[in-house]
Amino acid sequence: MTHPFEVREEFTVDATPDQVWEAITSGAAVDSWLMGRTEVDSASKSATFEMFGHTSRSSITAWEPGRHFATQEDKNPDGTFMAMEWLIESRDGGGAVVRFVHSGLLGDDWEAEYNGLSIGDRAYMTKLAVYLKHFAPRTATKSVFLPGPITKDSWAAMTAAVGAGADAANGQPARLDVPGIAPVDGTVEFVISPSFVGMRTDDAIYTLIHGYNDMVFATAHYFDDRDRSTETEAWQNWLSSLATAD
Repeated sequence: MTHPFEVREEFTVDATPDQVWEAITSGAAVDSWLMGRTEVDSASKSATFEMFGHTSRSSITAWEPGRHFATQEDKNPDGTFMAMEWLIESRDGGGAVVRFVHSGLLGDDWEAEYNGLSIGDRAYMTKLAVYLKHFAPRTATKSVFLPGPITKDSWAAMTAAVGAGADAANGQPARLDVPGIAPVDGTVEFVISPSFVGMRTDDAIYTLIHGYNDMVFATAHYFDDRDRSTETEAWQNWLSSLATAD
């Protein structure tokens, strides 16, 4: 049985509508703030999203550069699908207002999925705003998205990894503190307790997620040409330590 859902987000950014448009319709830009890999083909009015070996395909249902972008995913065998719509308006005094609507049909576990989407959408819209303010038009040359163990409570470990306490707040100083990675200073940018915490440095965005079904993820977007292999191994070891401690 399917269940309809809708999540709405509205936020302002210090960017022009054209800059917002580029960030949500260029695959390389989307991959600089969203998990997985996205490709958008305006000529064929289609888009794809790939993560963990699974690819979903969508039709572009609205394409008005700088104003309106929308997609609808092909239905899954059980009838579930997701649709996304973006409305962009210039803001008096500069910047833009972005309205995002995430809707569609969820499956039998719809309540847990909806809760995860509600929290996740808010976190990723924050991440988009951070990307636009601090990194665009640069795009991430490499990214890491690593799944970890299922744990009931990882908030203390997550906040410690970015050098913040359990009362972490957006805007406070951060210092990456993960064994195997050279410490680096930055700013806490993503706090939704107990689900998301992350930081921004001059050349990277790090986000730790305690997500759907209590699984923990470590993500990083790199805006320089570093060799990510050492950091990837360090994050894998960090995730493994959560399973040991639980």
